[in-house]
Amino acid sequence: MTHDDTLSTTGSPSEGRSSVEPLAAQVISVLCEQQTTNAAGVRLFALDYLVRTVLSRGGFDAVLVLDELRGYRLTPDAIIDLYIPQAALRLGDMWLSSDIDFAEVTVGALRLQALLGEASNGLIWIGQASKSTLHALVVVPEGEQHFLGSSVVAAQLRRSGCDVSLAICETQKQIVARVVQNKPDMVLLSCARLAGLKPIIAIVKKIRASVDHAPVLALGGPLRGNAAGIKEQAGVDLVTSIPADVVKFCAKRKEALGPK
Repeated sequence: MTHDDTLSTTGSPSEGRSSVEPLAAQVISVLCEQQTTNAAGVRLFALDYLVRTVLSRGGFDAVLVLDELRGYRLTPDAIIDLYIPQAALRLGDMWLSSDIDFAEVTVGALRLQALLGEASNGLIWIGQASKSTLHALVVVPEGEQHFLGSSVVAAQLRRSGCDVSLAICETQKQIVARVVQNKPDMVLLSCARLAGLKPIIAIVKKIRASVDHAPVLALGGPLRGNAAGIKEQAGVDLVTSIPADVVKFCAKRKEALGPK
């Protein structure tokens, strides 16, 4: 009786390759999908995950979500500066298109706020204040509602070494009192629409009239329009939504004025 010691296989080598090729193509497709970015440089795969999570009807654990995003090789800086703001914009777009209701937007924004707090842990500048430390006051005036954006700005300023205070929905009197008492180097005012400029103009005028040396006054937020025209109308020193621009402007002015 003879024995065939040859290892038998099913199918030819070419058939084996053909069965692997679809799997490889699928893997490549998934990898490409994970790397696709939008105009802001945000990976859509990770952004979609974040938006789905904050809109989930189940529980929300900011620590677990942060760990998941870190698993996508996202740094806390990127999560704070890019992914949380982009997720907030996505929520706003979904509300405008009636894909979600106001309650869902509110819950989603609160969850993004919680994620921001977790991502900021360990990044917030905790050194002792010195004479060279820039002090900033971030203001969301009465009637404005974009609190998440102001918290992102505050986190960015703290990471740059600034001492930061937040004034949310305070009256003009309260805001001016803060400036007079604390003497911040810069005040960053947030505005979402041209109709909201009126109270900001009043705040700016009152600040300038109440102190001998007014802080740098900057206007930012989702406001749309001609920056030069808005700057002149509001009476501020600059119009920008980039906190680093305000820090740079303030540092240069402080250096030019010299020690007090």
